[in-house]
Amino acid sequence: MDLTLLEVKDLRTYFFTKRGVVKAVDGVNFSLKKGETLGLVGESGCGKTITCLSLVRLVPQPAGRIVGGRMIFEGENLLEKSEKEMRLIRGSKISMILQDPMTSLNPVFTIGEQVAEPIRLHQLLKGMKVLEKVKEMLRLVRIPSPETRIREYPHQMSGGMRQRIVGAIALSCQPKLLIADEPTSFLDASVGAKVLKLLLNLQEHRGLSMLYITHYIAAARKVSDRIAVMLKGRIIEEGPSNMIV
Repeated sequence: MDLTLLEVKDLRTYFFTKRGVVKAVDGVNFSLKKGETLGLVGESGCGKTITCLSLVRLVPQPAGRIVGGRMIFEGENLLEKSEKEMRLIRGSKISMILQDPMTSLNPVFTIGEQVAEPIRLHQLLKGMKVLEKVKEMLRLVRIPSPETRIREYPHQMSGGMRQRIVGAIALSCQPKLLIADEPTSFLDASVGAKVLKLLLNLQEHRGLSMLYITHYIAAARKVSDRIAVMLKGRIIEEGPSNMIV
């Protein structure tokens, strides 16, 4: 039985600027098994985030463009999907947690409205069923008093709670792949450790595959089965987490 969930082959994402072509991702190859965590490690600007944005086909346009390669997810090439098909995949099968929760949360909508949006879109629930699902997700990520919190706004919560809310949104439709792009970098060490522990518990509970993005190999070792090191748009080293130094 094939346990491979995602296979990326020769992925190339370039940015076409007035000063020339920037090869942000230049021939990246990696695979991810079901239930596995791959740590993608590298310095700022090495192409980690653009690799992840390429996976969900959200590369900044018009400058950015995926110019080559294949992204095989559950046996199908994501590059051959229409935009309509990708909208159905994002959130339902592949979810992403960004490093700054305030870039993911809309300040003018309540927490309840924002958690409910993907549930309505992908699970087609309505009315009280949506409300109950929202509260269930907030409990899952250990948000206290979800009945009250659903009426509050992002600015009324701490950084750690906002990141948990983003996690609730990402997990609300039971995706098979979770992309966590430096999810603790805007949090202090103790809060970040709690958020990371929560993500790992949820991954184990739900059997998720996770692509964990970080600057630090030490952090990747704590959560990853394997680590891939990026430099200048390419993966230069890959192996079991205890073998990468």
